[in-house]
Amino acid sequence: MNVSTPLTSAHPIEIARQLAEQFATTAAERDKQGGNPKSERDLIRQSGLLGLSIPTQYGGQGATWKTIFQTIQTIAQVDSSLAHVYGFHHLLIATVQLFSQPEQYGKWFEKTAQENLFWGNTLNPLDRRTTAVKVSEHEYIFHGDKSFCSGSMDSDVLLCSGYNEDGKLLIGVIPTARDGVSFLGDWNNMGQRQTDSGSSHFEQVKIQEDELLLNPGPLSTPYSSLRPLVAQLIFVHMFLGVAEGAFETAKQTVQTQKAWSKSLAENAVNDPFTQKHFAEFYVQLEGVRLLANKAVETLQKAWDIGEDLTAEQRGEVSIAIATAKIAATNTSLYITQNIFQVMGARATTAKLNLDRFWRNVRTQTLHDPIDYKYQEVGEWVLTGKVPDPSFYS
Repeated sequence: MNVSTPLTSAHPIEIARQLAEQFATTAAERDKQGGNPKSERDLIRQSGLLGLSIPTQYGGQGATWKTIFQTIQTIAQVDSSLAHVYGFHHLLIATVQLFSQPEQYGKWFEKTAQENLFWGNTLNPLDRRTTAVKVSEHEYIFHGDKSFCSGSMDSDVLLCSGYNEDGKLLIGVIPTARDGVSFLGDWNNMGQRQTDSGSSHFEQVKIQEDELLLNPGPLSTPYSSLRPLVAQLIFVHMFLGVAEGAFETAKQTVQTQKAWSKSLAENAVNDPFTQKHFAEFYVQLEGVRLLANKAVETLQKAWDIGEDLTAEQRGEVSIAIATAKIAATNTSLYITQNIFQVMGARATTAKLNLDRFWRNVRTQTLHDPIDYKYQEVGEWVLTGKVPDPSFYS
């Protein structure tokens, strides 16, 4: 089945698997190259998966969060860079849905669903270098730079932000081709090498007031504060997917390997130490899967409650996701490092590029330090206090 088959003819998970099969054939080489994976991004456009999170009344599929996260996880098994920008597309759709009203975002969603538009990120609330100056009753000027702008290059729509003179964060939705927007193409990291997470520049960019997300605005209610929790759960499924991909690669590799010379077994699959390592990998993966599923269930329930969501209910979701994030981070780092213990020296051949699994999760996990997730969960365990909403919790 061709990946361009519409979602009405194939299940989203199956389409994600078909995409993953294609991405896997070039993932190692593209990781070495870095840059923008234009052809692969176009395959995602053609697949119909970009409409997955858009409600049906706007022409989307209105999928559950479980389905959306599973597609991200599936792609991450072979290519976490593409999983990242694809996952962030759905995060940005959710951001608009949570920070504004249907009469504002309806037209954006309809156009996205009709034209398979890819959304890119230039939000980054920690980078305050872009200013937002009101120049007339209905117009603002955004000017400055933004870092870590994942998926911005080759996008069709941008979520952007700037701070006004009062220090208030203003978030807008604009076409990527808007005059004054440029991308520096300066992303050259050891991991996540095809996320285009480099810098963007806004040169006196005009933003209309009806392009700003003001009602209710960023993190202004318990419901709107689900946005960072969606982001955290995207990363949980990315890390889980990478760990699963590394696990399957190692599992396939040892099927044809001989055991170490001192082993009483002839083949690696019968070696007790190899079996022990794989048992440890499996147990850790199963633990993350269970925690991730619980976190998805709590998020979906909160999402379905909508504007009536209470701070306490939102806090319960935050703890469930932070717990899953800790487990996914630790497990993905452990498995991607220790697969070499079972695959042996030949697995370090540069051509195979198997270290990319570790490099990718190591790079991404540093963007949101796990120590602070431990602190949030620990404080809740000891005092019952849930995390205060922020763009990272």
